[in-house]
Amino acid sequence: QVQLVESGGGLVQPGGSLRLSCAASGRIFVINAMNWYRQAPGKERELVASITRRGSTNYPDSVKGRFTISRDNAKNTIYLQMNSLKPDDTAVYYCNADVWSDSSHGMNYWGKGTLVTVSS
Repeated sequence: QVQLVESGGGLVQPGGSLRLSCAASGRIFVINAMNWYRQAPGKERELVASITRRGSTNYPDSVKGRFTISRDNAKNTIYLQMNSLKPDDTAVYYCNADVWSDSSHGMNYWGKGTLVTVSS
């Protein structure tokens, strides 16, 4: 019904930058909050950025000042600009969204993830 597809992951050196994208497609009436999560092997999945439909954002202290989430509602797409990357940022990054197919049916969706590796 709805798919979230992440892109933009890859290998980057410490201090470098990457920009991730997440495009939503399918039966979409409106997308409310959208989020980026990440999960490293053996670690818990953690929220790294959140954005409301109106553009209000939240970040944990671990990424605040380095990561920026944004969205383009016309394209049903969100982005995560990651600067000053550290080895601790290495993880699979997942897109998450609350999607309503009509005024009465909403569901939470996850993308399959994109791998970000920060290493010299």
